[in-house]
Amino acid sequence: MALQSRIQFIEEALWCTGPFELSYTDPDQKWHIRKDMLSLLQDFPNLSPSMDTYVHNDGAIANLLNAHGTVHVSSSSPQVPLTIWLHENYPYAAPIVFVGLPGAAPSPTIHSDHPFVDPSGLTASPYIRTWQFPRCNLKDLVHNLVKIFSRDHPFSYSPTSSPFTHPSAVLKKEALDRLEGMLHYDTMALRSETDKVIEKLLALQQEMDQQVEIVTTIVQGLKRERWELRDRLARLAEGADVLINWLKVHDPKRAIATGDDSIDDAFEGVDEESGLRLQCLAADLSIEDTIYALDKAVDEGAVNFETYIRQVRNLAREQFFHRAMVLKYETSHQFL
Repeated sequence: MALQSRIQFIEEALWCTGPFELSYTDPDQKWHIRKDMLSLLQDFPNLSPSMDTYVHNDGAIANLLNAHGTVHVSSSSPQVPLTIWLHENYPYAAPIVFVGLPGAAPSPTIHSDHPFVDPSGLTASPYIRTWQFPRCNLKDLVHNLVKIFSRDHPFSYSPTSSPFTHPSAVLKKEALDRLEGMLHYDTMALRSETDKVIEKLLALQQEMDQQVEIVTTIVQGLKRERWELRDRLARLAEGADVLINWLKVHDPKRAIATGDDSIDDAFEGVDEESGLRLQCLAADLSIEDTIYALDKAVDEGAVNFETYIRQVRNLAREQFFHRAMVLKYETSHQFL
């Protein structure tokens, strides 16, 4: 499209009325748009003016003017397609810039970690974010994008060789652009390392949670065992009280003479064989208590394992003898 025809198209679009009327209402605003568009198209003839419906992120619809086409950024990289929408509050509001052409799907080759272009193609360079009229205009905006894309092409980013180096050798604005790009890539690298650390910490947390579950299960088991032992002790104490009371009632003289502490003396065999049987049973139970005490001593570290095995072996032989004697007495009693 020749420059004259572009001028005619812009003027007709800005002052059009009816259903195709653009969203620019102020005449002074329209003259600023005309001037900036013509200046842009003179420096970048590959761009062409157009008008279309634009839908904002909040759902608002506006009829806007745009310039679209390709810009040459360097001899060693492909051209970058751009679409520049002029906001309805332009020039006081920054234009909306996309890498890509109107109606086309976002390019899948845009690097997801580009500092100024997101995967949808929306461009947010420092020049756009710090837009201020009359200091900023369309022509300088595109020149700024050309410098940025010549250093970090949206379609040819290489993470191993960042182009943002030596910012002190360029103008202040370009240095700020480079510095922001360097900070972006440093942030991405730090984020990657942080993600790895977080993954390790999450794995450690999961392992600790499993250990906590195991310890909690053990503690709950010990608590249940403690309550069971308390209940058992209470029942035994209750049974002992019942037995003592029975002895006091049925043998009050012996209970009074010996006292409660000697109540065990109330149990004696009716004959010599019964007495020996009681002695064997008592010895068996005492050995059982001794083995239990040795188990506790081993758990607490008071007795080493070798001594424990030797003592248990001797006690087991003696216990076997006593149990054999009890069994002998019971067998002989059955045959009588």
